[in-house]
Amino acid sequence: MTPRARRRPAFPPVRPPSFKGRLHDARTATAVGRWLGAAFAVCFLTGLISHYLQHPPGWAANSLPSRPVWGYRLTQGLHIASGLAAIVLLLVKLWAVYPRLFVWPPVRSVRHALERLSVAVLVSTAVFQVFTGLLNIVEWYPWPFPFVQTHFAVAWVVAGSILLHLAVKAPDIRAHWSRRSTGTLALPAEDARDRRSLLLGVGAAVGAVTLTTVGQAFTPLKRLDLLAPRHPDFGPQGLPVNRTVAAAGVTEAALRDWRLEVVGPEPYTLTLDQLRALPQTRARLPIACVEGWSVEARWAGVRVRDLVARAGGPPGCGVRVVSLEVAGAYRVMEMGAEYVRDPLTLLALTLNGQVLEPDHGYPARIMAPNRPGVLQTKWVTRLEVLL
Repeated sequence: MTPRARRRPAFPPVRPPSFKGRLHDARTATAVGRWLGAAFAVCFLTGLISHYLQHPPGWAANSLPSRPVWGYRLTQGLHIASGLAAIVLLLVKLWAVYPRLFVWPPVRSVRHALERLSVAVLVSTAVFQVFTGLLNIVEWYPWPFPFVQTHFAVAWVVAGSILLHLAVKAPDIRAHWSRRSTGTLALPAEDARDRRSLLLGVGAAVGAVTLTTVGQAFTPLKRLDLLAPRHPDFGPQGLPVNRTVAAAGVTEAALRDWRLEVVGPEPYTLTLDQLRALPQTRARLPIACVEGWSVEARWAGVRVRDLVARAGGPPGCGVRVVSLEVAGAYRVMEMGAEYVRDPLTLLALTLNGQVLEPDHGYPARIMAPNRPGVLQTKWVTRLEVLL
């Protein structure tokens, strides 16, 4: 065999794929991007509210507002609803722009390289944020890192990446902002009808996702609550439960020998019968959880401020609440002065006129207005006045 015959066959030069489908254009990306940006803005702002209500900085702990009573229910419901809408919008946005991943050459200049790097950060963090958030609402954590701290940190990265992307893409966005913008008019006119159909379909998909999940917080729509992980009526005494008495490790013996210890300048201890003999306050309050579900119910019990005052706690003091729970991130909770002094903040003993079920915190739990559900501590055994 001659040397010529042993030569390897020549391969054609590598060329990037071509995309014949329409609507992968700047107008479609801009139109979907406006909705996506609004969803991320709402999600980011309501997420900040949720984080700082759960983990207030020291200087703000005593000034967090306890009113309106439905405040956290509204903001966290919006947080989850906008986050679920963002999943649909993000997928469509990525569909509109993904052919740009195959532009050749991949890097044309230092500025172009930095732009592509910023887009890579934006896309990766946005996808991470919405899908870890989705897994959080179903309480599945298949990762080794702490969700709350990581979710909060990445939210700032996403927000910064969006602002940087808007600054870099401002000329393109301006040119394609409306149907009469110069860039939009330069696109093929025959695509306009298909683009409108696409956007109507995206709007319908977002509406369908919202209608079939928002009922877990907006109870007038609870009959449509098909895709949400919680239904507001399912659970002991008609309320959902995240952490059961068994999961918390609270034993029957601990409940049988229960006492409430109130620690302050004038400490004292109460049995359950003695606690029931004190003046009882009734309040209609929502319980709202970080997963997005919330339910309003009738609670009754003793005002926390009355228990604190009996222990000699001065006006403006805070309270540390300790649960019978064996272990957990929220076994010990601190409550600022605004919550302590609010007449609707209760050490609740009954729910909808019935003694609390063990899964709802029997014999006593905290119920306070405008407060995340993880801080409505169950199986309370100790109150400590913070001077």
